[in-house]
Amino acid sequence: MIPEMKQRTAELQRRLGDAGVELAVLTDEDSIAYYAGFWGYLGVEFGRPTFLLVPRDGAPTVITPLMESEMVGDMTWVEDIRPWEDAGANRWDAVLGWALDEHGPAAALGWERLKVSALVLDFLEEHVGRARFTDVAGLIGDMRVIKSPAEIEIMRQAGQVAVAMVEAGKAALGEGVPEYEVALAVLAGGTRKAAEFLSDKGWEHFISPTVHNLQVLQSGRDTSKVHRRSNVRRLERGDPVYMCFCGMVNFKQYKLGFDREFFIGAARDEDARVYEATVAAQEAALSAIRPGVTAEAVHEAANEVYLSAGFAPGYRTGRAIGCSFLEQPELKEGDKTPLRAGMTFAVDGGITIPRTFGGRIGDTIVVTDDGYECFTPYPKDLCVV
Repeated sequence: MIPEMKQRTAELQRRLGDAGVELAVLTDEDSIAYYAGFWGYLGVEFGRPTFLLVPRDGAPTVITPLMESEMVGDMTWVEDIRPWEDAGANRWDAVLGWALDEHGPAAALGWERLKVSALVLDFLEEHVGRARFTDVAGLIGDMRVIKSPAEIEIMRQAGQVAVAMVEAGKAALGEGVPEYEVALAVLAGGTRKAAEFLSDKGWEHFISPTVHNLQVLQSGRDTSKVHRRSNVRRLERGDPVYMCFCGMVNFKQYKLGFDREFFIGAARDEDARVYEATVAAQEAALSAIRPGVTAEAVHEAANEVYLSAGFAPGYRTGRAIGCSFLEQPELKEGDKTPLRAGMTFAVDGGITIPRTFGGRIGDTIVVTDDGYECFTPYPKDLCVV
């Protein structure tokens, strides 16, 4: 992936030149990973920001905490790495200030405006002022819309990790089982599968197979709460169990959207009706996907199914996904972006009956020349465990 990252950076520099930007100051972890190939373990939430400075001409610069500089140096292809320290003359704001000053007091700067933390924003406004900055988030987002063959292959592997997670979670289901035990099984299943794709050599030496983050999992009437995490509740006969893996699959920095739902012992008739309408809506959306169709039209296909089944329309049927959980375009009303081969989406179906039941389904796909390929092939038929 390193040669591809270098090519991406060269293309970013070309686009910066076209936009009249002399230096891009990148702080978003996903963008830094996309261009420079590394990510930190202590980020700005610890008061420890990392920066990737990409000039219109010349070599990029990384500014990172001293304690991570050795690891960063081994991960990235960028040669100019400038460590900073927590105290003394080499604090992060001083090191960043010196780097910015090298480009002159009138240099036109670029940033991803909405991704700059308050900590960094305060410094930049005081040191250089907002007037010198141009928002380059759209420019960067456009580069990430179409995935390369190498990116698509990583996302295929991530899909296999996701399927291993749901299989492990399903195997752990049963009456009397607490939700957190299902979540633990999911973590173990995904971790073991991810490890199959990794070595301890080169860049992969720094990629952990360990699946983390809190499992989105609800059971019973709580399935209407969508994003509640697993707790100590024990599963009962007739319970629906919803598992969302959207925040869990993060393989080689690529994310997926993936959701499945099961029923313990039996499914209530009304729950089954809602679930089947959910699956039908997602299938309608998937059937509409092909190059030239607008993102909005895919959303409309799902909404036709919801309305015909007597349910309210959905607010969004999916989103582009890749290095970030949310990319562009989105499958929603008003987004008239034509789909193109190489775009990757999380495509969802969902119906919420407040305080009663939530039917959920989700997969990640890539648009192909004549339709789509699913990265998360796993049965969606109503499944009673």
